[in-house]
Amino acid sequence: MRCYAGTLTLRSRLDQPQPASYSAVVSQEQKEADKSAGAGRSARRSDGLLTTGDMARLTGNTLRTVRFYEEAGILQPDRRSAGGHRLFSRRQLDRLQFITDMRATGLSLEEIKALLELKTTAETGGQAATSALEAIDGQVAVLEQKIAVFTRLRDELMRAREILTECKACSNERCFPDACGACDVISERTAVPQSMRVLWGIEPRSGGAKRAAPEDGG
Repeated sequence: MRCYAGTLTLRSRLDQPQPASYSAVVSQEQKEADKSAGAGRSARRSDGLLTTGDMARLTGNTLRTVRFYEEAGILQPDRRSAGGHRLFSRRQLDRLQFITDMRATGLSLEEIKALLELKTTAETGGQAATSALEAIDGQVAVLEQKIAVFTRLRDELMRAREILTECKACSNERCFPDACGACDVISERTAVPQSMRVLWGIEPRSGGAKRAAPEDGG
């Protein structure tokens, strides 16, 4: 027997800071970015500087986010164009990509700012290096923990996916929706992934006992 499985969609999104108060400020820069995009991505300024739109596009951020980081003092435009638009160097592009990546690991803006200011607040190169090493070692340890969790979760979801792929053939027979654990697709497995148990409402097994399928008409 087979049990029905609906479409399962798992989504994740990193919310970048997008204060509403910046809407008016970035509107003109949005127009500039749209115009630049329409001209083709191959277009380059002769001086090598990047517009706010370039910065956003090359790092996968929004214009509002780039402006927010500038207002927070994390990004510094090199100068303004004749039209008053902010222009950034490649060095600032590297900085924005680093910030974006660190945000993706879960660091707060304040933590990132502290990391970026380590060199400027130190009295000597040795002091700066020591502080940077301590900060980096701490972040590496955190990342290793997260990688372990992500790896385990990925493997868990892939096992659940295998089961759900078989469940697509379900014709909504005796066991759906309250007795999916009795379906051959699930009951004949040595172990059912936790994610599958949670999503499909399946009781954890005790002692490896196989759950009996419900009787017809019962």
